[in-house]
Amino acid sequence: MPSFDIVSKTDFQEIDNALQNVTREIAQRYDFKGSHCTIERKDQEITIHADDDLKLKQMHELLQGHLARRKIEPGVLDYKEVEKAAGQSVRQKVAIRDGLDKELAKRIVKDIKGSGLKVQVAIQGDELRVSGKKRDDLQAAIQFVKGLPIEQPLQYENFRE
Repeated sequence: MPSFDIVSKTDFQEIDNALQNVTREIAQRYDFKGSHCTIERKDQEITIHADDDLKLKQMHELLQGHLARRKIEPGVLDYKEVEKAAGQSVRQKVAIRDGLDKELAKRIVKDIKGSGLKVQVAIQGDELRVSGKKRDDLQAAIQFVKGLPIEQPLQYENFRE
């Protein structure tokens, strides 16, 4: 019986490379001269320190631009609330999404079952296994999931006959 997996994987090495490029660009740009802006990653969380809201916004644009150059979609980042730090400076944590969380997996399963496609969907940890009798049904399921309004980037792999 043909099947494939729906996963959401993030390449942390590419994220580290993008963060190094952002740090290098901050050190070289004239508008960041004398500022104390930093960006660092620890596990699945990026912390951005900026002097003010304007610099924070500029760092967001830099980060998204460098991630796009490395073919990482901006939907992989989950921006948390901006926190006030000492004086005018601000701090923001950005979670990196890796794998499907339970709520998103359940929503995708519910949407696929409600669509009337002749496929079965099973949650396996942080990925979904979709199986059906015909290859055409699986391809229709992929197109259906691509059409769903999901921010998190999804990959379709392990297509088996």
